[in-house]
Amino acid sequence: MTQPHTPPTPEARTPHSGRAIVPVLAFAGIVVAVMQTLLVPVIKDLPQLLDTSPSNATWVLTSTLLSGAVATPIMGRLGDLYGKRRLLIASLAVMVVGALISGFTSALVPMIVGRTLQGVAMGAIPLGIGLMRDELPRERLGSAMALMSSSIGVGGGLALPLAAAVAQNTDWHILFFGAAGLGLLSIVLTLIAVPETRTRAAGTFDHLGALGLSLGLVLFLLPITKGSDWGWTSATTLGMFAASAVVLLLWGVLELRVAAPLVDLRTTVRREVLLTNLASIMVGVSFFVVSLVLPQLLQLPSATGYGLGQSMIVAGLCVAPLGLTMLFTTPLYARISAKYGPKSTLILGLLIIAVGYGAGLGLMSAAWQTVVVSVVLGAGIGLAYSSLPALIVGAVDPSETGAANGLNTLMRSIGTSVSSAVIGMVLANTANEVGGVEIPTMHGFRVSFLIATAAVAVGLVLALFLPGRRPEVTLRASGEVGETGAGDVVAGEGRVVVASR
Repeated sequence: MTQPHTPPTPEARTPHSGRAIVPVLAFAGIVVAVMQTLLVPVIKDLPQLLDTSPSNATWVLTSTLLSGAVATPIMGRLGDLYGKRRLLIASLAVMVVGALISGFTSALVPMIVGRTLQGVAMGAIPLGIGLMRDELPRERLGSAMALMSSSIGVGGGLALPLAAAVAQNTDWHILFFGAAGLGLLSIVLTLIAVPETRTRAAGTFDHLGALGLSLGLVLFLLPITKGSDWGWTSATTLGMFAASAVVLLLWGVLELRVAAPLVDLRTTVRREVLLTNLASIMVGVSFFVVSLVLPQLLQLPSATGYGLGQSMIVAGLCVAPLGLTMLFTTPLYARISAKYGPKSTLILGLLIIAVGYGAGLGLMSAAWQTVVVSVVLGAGIGLAYSSLPALIVGAVDPSETGAANGLNTLMRSIGTSVSSAVIGMVLANTANEVGGVEIPTMHGFRVSFLIATAAVAVGLVLALFLPGRRPEVTLRASGEVGETGAGDVVAGEGRVVVASR
């Protein structure tokens, strides 16, 4: 297990660790999240835009997903070793290069290369959370990490109407140039406002572990995203799942034997960390279902009898409250978590999500009803997402914050990937053919909502089994463990509070 070097004491912290850090890092998280939904408004047009087949065009989305999943835990570990700010800037720079490559091409292969580079930026989320833990005053840490965690949903939700407006009124390549501009702005703001942390993990980077995890994740996520095209029972799909299991098993054996592993598996199997990561998968599933269902329902023609016949822009605006509500629930999370702890906040968030999907089963007949569903689900997902980093941070050493939150972010990505595959299969199998075109049905939409509700129920059970209150352990701002003193940071039940004598 790695031992941390001594980070700066509160008195030694730089003047930069003020209020600018939170909005700057949250902005970086939102910019990164935009990459995930940037092309949603033009998905159906990609084969024509890139002069390729529909199956090949899906690689434009799949490549970003795979690179993001691989990069997230690796960038987190590199940040722990060599500096989180440095790796945050590097990940944003790679994203900018990728956006520019995509912006200057209409050919499939360069587009996939650009989109792959854009996915690397997903590592910014755990890096930002780690920077907040290392640099922020303790009284602001909980709400700041909540905002950073929620930025994934906020950016994805806000990107939909903006991307729709751009795609509908201008050249679609403007989407990438706009993303590159936002990335450059984020880099400049980070250089100005965010200090480099002096918290470091000892040891070296586990190259073999990174290779093994990358290969295992690709072998697992690729058949999930392409299974509907290849066939879920095809030799390719089943073979890749089997290969993934073998590779990840061997990788786990390796990680347990090396002195400085990429992922400390002994930490990840702690009850609090393990259950939080499993619950994160369920939250990721529930978040992506609404993002897949409501835009389609809103844009289907009213002649179907259930479609709401809205334009691409209106559909994006109706779903945008999902991200906005997630943003505005952060202060509420801070109050609830300070009083009851992040475990209670996670449970409350999951209950609200269940209410939202339950209500959504009957609220699909008008555009305003989808707005109501988006608001309720945004509140629940916002609370659930906000609680996850606090639960992780309260259970790991400061020197492992980047890697641990990177793994947690990966769990959410796995949830969204599974959600995309399952819901895509459900909608395809329940679709009606009209004029040679497969049209999703209301039955398919409702089944999708029921699947999301089931995922939330599983997440709720996992959350209930998270450890309750335990004897409080002090984590001073320096990251050391010791007796509680005036102004010390105390971690109990995964939460961070201020202790005084």
